[in-house]
Amino acid sequence: MDLHEKIRSLPTGPGVYLYKNAEDEVIYVGKAKNLRSRVRSYLLEASQANAKTGSLMREAVDVDYILVDNEHEALALENNLIKQRKPRFNVLLRDDKTYPYVKLTLGDRYPKVFVTRRLRKDGSAYYGPYFPGNLAYRITELIHRSFLIPSCKVDLSRYHPRPCLQYYIKRCLGPCVEGLTTPEAYREAVRDAQLFLEGRVADLEKSIHKRMEEAAASEQYELAAKYRDLLITISQLQEKQRIASAENDDADVFGYHYENGMLAVNLFHIRAGKIVDRRDLFWEDLQELMLESDEERPEAETLPAEALALTSFEAGAFFSALLKQLYIDQQYVPRNIYLPVDFADRSVLGTLLAERSGHRVEIAVPQRGDKRSLVDLVGQNARQSFDQRFRVLQPSQRAIQESLQDVLMLPELPKRIECFDISHIQGAETVASMVVWENGAMKKSDYRKFQIKSVEGVDDFASMREVVTRRYRRQLDEKRPMPSLILIDGGLGQLHAAAQALEELGLTTQPLASIAKREEIIYLYGQEDEPVVLERRSPVLHLIQRVRDESHRFAISYHRKRREIRDRDSELLAVPGVGARTRTRLLEHFGSLRSIAQADVEALTAVVPRKTAEAIHVYFHASETESAAVLTVLNSRS
Repeated sequence: MDLHEKIRSLPTGPGVYLYKNAEDEVIYVGKAKNLRSRVRSYLLEASQANAKTGSLMREAVDVDYILVDNEHEALALENNLIKQRKPRFNVLLRDDKTYPYVKLTLGDRYPKVFVTRRLRKDGSAYYGPYFPGNLAYRITELIHRSFLIPSCKVDLSRYHPRPCLQYYIKRCLGPCVEGLTTPEAYREAVRDAQLFLEGRVADLEKSIHKRMEEAAASEQYELAAKYRDLLITISQLQEKQRIASAENDDADVFGYHYENGMLAVNLFHIRAGKIVDRRDLFWEDLQELMLESDEERPEAETLPAEALALTSFEAGAFFSALLKQLYIDQQYVPRNIYLPVDFADRSVLGTLLAERSGHRVEIAVPQRGDKRSLVDLVGQNARQSFDQRFRVLQPSQRAIQESLQDVLMLPELPKRIECFDISHIQGAETVASMVVWENGAMKKSDYRKFQIKSVEGVDDFASMREVVTRRYRRQLDEKRPMPSLILIDGGLGQLHAAAQALEELGLTTQPLASIAKREEIIYLYGQEDEPVVLERRSPVLHLIQRVRDESHRFAISYHRKRREIRDRDSELLAVPGVGARTRTRLLEHFGSLRSIAQADVEALTAVVPRKTAEAIHVYFHASETESAAVLTVLNSRS
């Protein structure tokens, strides 16, 4: 059955349709109230020379469909299929920023608490998202201090000989070492953290107050004081939440700017009546992606002026697709979403989000007043973001640092990056380099070179483990601060070798990442199954590449220098009468092999005996035949 016949046989109920190409790849996913009517409309649009639809229909050779009961189910299914299949004719959410959650690994023997940006069905509990992004880090820091649950990468499925630094500074109960805590005490701390993260403050205060009284009654006054301090901290946090909840509702506000197939979208998060964070999203080459909306477009007179000016860009269809990917399946959806343009299934999507979130969700297109002014303000910011991204204006250094912190989930603004690389040829003259980026510039005075001493042959992993151990053991011995980020030039093998070295030194919370050369994929240690893939124009990627490339250059130059020393050493040792000590004296006196070769006999006798000086001069100045003859004579004399 060809494509036209299959379309004519489609049912008339609501559902989702999937266009496929000759390789059986899904290239477009859409939803409709009437499948047959909607899918047939593509044939009509293609016959009328609609460029966007025509591109799709030229590739499509088959169409599948899934029937559902109503529009709500169609919306949700369409969103899931787009995220799973990533069809190239659909608008896909590909920004550099996602908001963090706090993850409590309840499936582990000793649960830990982490900041993460991806939700998985792995038995863990997730809380969030948090705005602004650093709020999640402040919450985990509070959990470390108050409940002593760690975020380290140490394997807690077995016991270790000694605890790490976090135990000694009283931010961990020490489950990694047998006898430092008990499973009961650890479970109690995890329950407290759960109550805190779930917002069940009254239950948490009641439980802690009871334990405080029991500790005081049994004359465990230090433990009772700890519980008292914890109650004070929780009370202060609760007071701040009461103040915030008395203010305005939450809202997300969108604005955009489109030119020449390129689009910048700004999203402002308003929480408790205040702008707490913003999000920049960018797309390129949208001409072929923006198909007509799956439903009838709103009348032109209902659209704002800026939308009318961009009729070639289907703004309504775009925001319909964007909002589905942003909010469907999310744990938190704000009560108000303000948009610059309308779209056909706005009310249906609002109803679906309300059902899933458990509270009213209004998706509105303000036409006047303060809300319209706010949408216009976000649109102005989107214009600035467009200029900064697509007109090749350099963002500020602080903006790049903030983006780097956000992308790699660093606990603080990155001020110093130390990057390592290994260089050798078939295992010969293996060396390592460390370069330093600090506050926006490469700091060459802090560069370091390493000769690999304990590794034989080709073993990049062992070499990386050695150099990282040497570098940071010295840092600890000299009580110097650790860098904001350790960056490794290489893939997962080099990353894990560096992590093993840091763990042996007790540096289990040190931020560590690697960048693979070919794919330009960034692996963050502890979340290797969620590699960071940045858009090629991303200033963050450019910064990481710059540091990586400098590390590679420095390692290569040092390796070449070592190889030259090796080569010239072997050449001098070929001269009769020149041993290791004589070679060293010559190089120290003349500075280089070239200077030795250009020196006359008298100059050479200032360092070595005359016979040896003559042999060196003959070696470098006579022809090959003469040199061989003279060297034979000199050898016979010696």
